[in-house]
Amino acid sequence: MAGYKQQFSMELVGRKQEKDTFKHCLAGTESKLIALYGRRRVGKTFLVRKYFQSKIRFEVAGLHNAEMKDQLAHFASTLAKYGWLEASLHTPLSWQAAFDMLERFINSMEGKQKKVIFLDELPWFDTPRSKFLVAFENFWNSYCTKRSDIICVICGSAASWMIKKILKNKGGLHNRVSEKIRLTQFNLHEVELFLKQKGIKWSQYDIAQLYLTTGGVPYYLDAVRRGESVVQFVNRACFTKDGILADEYKVLFGSLFDNSERHYQIVEALNDKKSGLSRKEIIEKTNMLSGGTLTNSLNELEESGFIEAIVPYQGNKTKSLYKLVDNFIIFYLKFIKEPTPGGGRNWAHIITSQSWSSWSGLAFERLCFAHISQIKKALKLDAIESVVAPWAKSDSTEGAQIDMLIDRADRVVNVCEIKFAKADFTIDKDYAKRLRNKIHLFSAMPANKRKNIFLTMISTFGVTQNEYYHELVQGEVVLEDLFAA
Repeated sequence: MAGYKQQFSMELVGRKQEKDTFKHCLAGTESKLIALYGRRRVGKTFLVRKYFQSKIRFEVAGLHNAEMKDQLAHFASTLAKYGWLEASLHTPLSWQAAFDMLERFINSMEGKQKKVIFLDELPWFDTPRSKFLVAFENFWNSYCTKRSDIICVICGSAASWMIKKILKNKGGLHNRVSEKIRLTQFNLHEVELFLKQKGIKWSQYDIAQLYLTTGGVPYYLDAVRRGESVVQFVNRACFTKDGILADEYKVLFGSLFDNSERHYQIVEALNDKKSGLSRKEIIEKTNMLSGGTLTNSLNELEESGFIEAIVPYQGNKTKSLYKLVDNFIIFYLKFIKEPTPGGGRNWAHIITSQSWSSWSGLAFERLCFAHISQIKKALKLDAIESVVAPWAKSDSTEGAQIDMLIDRADRVVNVCEIKFAKADFTIDKDYAKRLRNKIHLFSAMPANKRKNIFLTMISTFGVTQNEYYHELVQGEVVLEDLFAA
């Protein structure tokens, strides 16, 4: 996170929901325990530091792969740096002693205002046989909850540990977490704001291209330099020997999950099937055993935002398909891990290839699904209850596939066609025929016969208003709409 932390002078972009949660905790009359987690590089530390700033009275981060004695020495030396001289005299021999020391430090603080204790990379403190969690549970339950002025923020990238040991804790922390925050990537609006703060002047089309390749991860965005184009950035970051993203995939899961090889197996199996895989199909492709281990791995990947469980149109959760949705992983597996023939390792060549053209269309679909709220807002549907899903006819009927459906409570279904193009998209005679066929097949389903079907076009720059447009299209969303706050 070094690159992102160096931008501490920048304003805090987006994160409205998280800021509202923090504000609520500050205004409360009781101590609050906030569990913050999310994928690597997503900006967890920056968010806490930037929002709370001077209210942080103690901050310490666990050391990666360090032994218990080194963790305790680090904890004590950090306390000493915050002014608690007792900590400089001796290193605690146990975590119970370390938290006792922290309690005495807090007791020395004057005033009734909220005091933020920030324990970053909490999972790294929990070394084997250290009894760290027992001591932390005691610190929260026996000390913090008896006060009204403590906000304890615990943070970790290791999703498996945070989910199992904190969020699903069966012991002393069961139901003790006041607020659970899963920090996700920026949306397009936040990416645009972030780049503007850095003085990056790109068009929305170029920002969308960046989003298709690297997603909205703040650390990745912070590597963009003023004066370079999106092509230059992607080429430098991904296709040069020392590019910050050249080896990112290889280390991505190691810091997040235990036994991360399982997670790599799952995402690479999902990458082979763009429409997603059922649990049974994942087992067949990976040779993993069905049971708790697989369930945990799927939950961890989903909680970290790498995959999503998609319920088919008019289906139920038992028929869910798991889909890989992380833009950077999909981009890496397609273009970085195995360079495109003829494109080599030069992004300027790759983006002119047919492989990129077809891939970017699917990537734009993912982008649209990640911005459902903006699409609904553009269509003035934000006040209408609805279900969003893709649809494909169970048999092999030609054209029986729809990119996105918005099934509304007012008995209308928006059948959405998604097109990523460099200019206005034109519906020609052949394409109009395919659209009529899709609508006919979908309308013929028994459950849809009493519903109104509205064809909606979602594209980068809009659709040419020719005779086929006026015949078929009843709603339109363009790229600019996806940048709404």
